[in-house]
Amino acid sequence: MIGIAYGVYSLVQQAFQHSVAAPSSRPSTPVSPGAEYASVSELGEQMAKADGLTSVDLVNFLQERIRRLDPQLRAVIELNPEALETARELDRERASGKVRGPLHGIPILLKDTIETTGMQTSAGAFGFVGAPVGKNAPLVDDLIRQGAVILGKTNMTELAGFRGGPDGWSSRGGQTRNPHHPDAEVGGSSSGAAAALAAGLAPLAVGAETNGSIIVPAALNGVVGLKPSVGLLDRDGIIPASQRQDTPGPMARSVRDVALLLNAMAGSDSQKPGAVPAVDYTKLLVPDALKGKRIGYPATFTKDGESFAVENNPQFAKALEVLREQGAVLVPINLRLADASRYDELLLSDVKEELNGYLAKRQGLPVKSLTELIKFNEARDGSETDHQPVLKEVDASTLTRDERNTLWDELIQDFRSTVDDPIKENNLDAMVSDFDTNSYFGVAVAGYPGITVPSGTNEDGLPTGAYFFGTNRSEATLLAVAHGYEQAAQAGTKPGL
Repeated sequence: MIGIAYGVYSLVQQAFQHSVAAPSSRPSTPVSPGAEYASVSELGEQMAKADGLTSVDLVNFLQERIRRLDPQLRAVIELNPEALETARELDRERASGKVRGPLHGIPILLKDTIETTGMQTSAGAFGFVGAPVGKNAPLVDDLIRQGAVILGKTNMTELAGFRGGPDGWSSRGGQTRNPHHPDAEVGGSSSGAAAALAAGLAPLAVGAETNGSIIVPAALNGVVGLKPSVGLLDRDGIIPASQRQDTPGPMARSVRDVALLLNAMAGSDSQKPGAVPAVDYTKLLVPDALKGKRIGYPATFTKDGESFAVENNPQFAKALEVLREQGAVLVPINLRLADASRYDELLLSDVKEELNGYLAKRQGLPVKSLTELIKFNEARDGSETDHQPVLKEVDASTLTRDERNTLWDELIQDFRSTVDDPIKENNLDAMVSDFDTNSYFGVAVAGYPGITVPSGTNEDGLPTGAYFFGTNRSEATLLAVAHGYEQAAQAGTKPGL
């Protein structure tokens, strides 16, 4: 493990800190109290009023909030210098009667692995800091077409955890803190996205996950995070780890806002602004969505090597009661655990190939390979302490692509059957589990979707989450079930900050 941050920052780091701290070009018009936690729909309604909230007002307000709170949270790694001008143009469009869709004028933060024109895309690593990328990731273009304002990039666990540091730490961004308590776990690797949402720094964020990188920080910070089916969303223009598991995903403070963001990220039948999404993921978010839904849950949990019944987990037992009261049919399931003994070996080998390929093509960086990156880090940080143990494991991997392909196919099929079989055998719509049981791990290996929703707080007053998951491309059903639970439970909490 490595320390929280180094004492001296390079001039490049200072420049990025300045980009977060620099004042905006005009003072922000006062916005309504609570705007920092307003939903997308609420913000849209305020913007639709004559002489109401403008996108410029909102961007100014959130930039000021970031300047005030982020020095302690370290959730935002860089602000978009074009955000205000984009907001002005979108305000002009709205004034002329043109509204692109629900995200028109809404600020959004992006994880620092998502390529964005004119900004760094560094995965929190100084070795990836250099010439900004020359084009947006396709999903960023989709968001812009739908009227979103790219507010900035979020801090993260460096190299998505494949450097080997603490969750939420990067050499470029420092240590992200959980807004609910500075010493609480923040989770990774989409740490900054989750913390920023919880702290009211933006209404929406895009994270990215290989295994747990959306679900874990969302649950620990008390927000909603959806890990979609692998392949549902475009992954081009995102710093990769493994194409078998990588996916971007929407994060927000409510299920409906996650669904709205998924609509925009998934594209539409037409590339024109405001076009109807190919699938409307908000369509099933209706009252009584849980009525008659068959939802499986683990009859027993295994945590830290110990098995225990649901009744011994009061937070999860309460979540089940909420589902039952809303008309869901709950079915206890004895979940089979797949064999994950070779998972790490296969994943690290994928990462080696993917990152080397990415670095070889990326222009204007100080390194062109993992071997060069390791040397760069040692030259910058010193070699007395090993600050990059996982990265060295990745670089030392020797599995060939052919060897991996066969092993991966067998492994993924095994994990898929642990989800598919009980759902098919019991005619289930979805499954639910407690976040702490690590069920998200197997779902991610399978490439299947999952969503975490706040379920209250634990004995320490920290957020807990209910985790819903299902088979491939079951996002619409999962969003409906999660929304029904969210609306009934009303279990979200705001940090004291």
